[in-house]
Amino acid sequence: LDILGHDDPTVIRMLEDITGIDAKTIPIGEKKVMEIFRSTEPLGVTPEEIGSVVGTFGIPEFGTKFVRQMLVETKPTTFAELIRISGLSHGTDVWTNNAQELVRNGITTLPNVISTRDDIMLYLIQNGLEPLTSFKIMEDVRKGKGLKPEYEELMKATGIPQWYIDSCNKIKYMFPKAHAAAYVMMAFRIAWFKVYYPEAFYVTYFTVRADEFDADIISKGQDRVKSVIQELEAKGNDATQKEKNLLTILEIANEMYARGIKCLPVDLYESDAVKFKITDQGLLPPLNALAGLGSTAAANIAEARKNGKFLSVDDIKIRAGVSKSVIEILENHGCLNGMQQSNQVCFL
Repeated sequence: LDILGHDDPTVIRMLEDITGIDAKTIPIGEKKVMEIFRSTEPLGVTPEEIGSVVGTFGIPEFGTKFVRQMLVETKPTTFAELIRISGLSHGTDVWTNNAQELVRNGITTLPNVISTRDDIMLYLIQNGLEPLTSFKIMEDVRKGKGLKPEYEELMKATGIPQWYIDSCNKIKYMFPKAHAAAYVMMAFRIAWFKVYYPEAFYVTYFTVRADEFDADIISKGQDRVKSVIQELEAKGNDATQKEKNLLTILEIANEMYARGIKCLPVDLYESDAVKFKITDQGLLPPLNALAGLGSTAAANIAEARKNGKFLSVDDIKIRAGVSKSVIEILENHGCLNGMQQSNQVCFL
């Protein structure tokens, strides 16, 4: 995790390990990758297939419904504009009820709205205000204090448009540009892997979020995934946080299927304890991708099977030390098909 608790560094490190590519060599702003922030074309799918006009599911900073809608409205074409969108999305009353309306109504464009705190100081200096005064105005605005009357008069006197002054007065909190730039650099590199190494991207994404992955649903195929997506969407605000997290996973799984990548059932012997694997047939989920089967139980099973195949269900219980509920989870998924209940042999 980075200093703020984001898992982007973990994701990038895993992608590097899988592909052998140094993420620092990825060209920032590369044309094809930039296009997923405007359309789904680089992924080889249509908006109708994945339920999104843009292809940013699973991309940090840009995967939520809120930010995807921002992308649709602003249609960014440059890396610099992605930084602006990140700043807008992290602020309070910076986009909603503010810059969004300015862009929608054609009053100004994305490159000109206030997106990060630095924008204010630099814009005011460029328009003739003293650097120290510009800095003080920026500090007041970013803290949600608005403009002092004397600052507002000074801005009017130097030709600052009224819409800009009004925008400053609406802001409650602003993100620093340096933070936005750092996050978007990592996000863009992850997006690059999504475009050019899709299996590696999905394996990494699901591994990091294996606790929220439900193999009983996703390994049943795209139709099943779409069906559950519809069920969860129908709940709207009544959906629990767990269901909302699952919906995010399912949306990405649906996209994965649309790109021709399958999800296999969990395998008692071939599945890793906690990591997804890339195989010729599709992605193989780990043992802990089964809902209710935790990482500890998964690790115990993986360790126990090193000593040979399990002779029976009871043998799993004894050697792996797992509970009856874990056995039921494995049975329901089909992991124990054909396995005897006990080691005992009956002679007639």
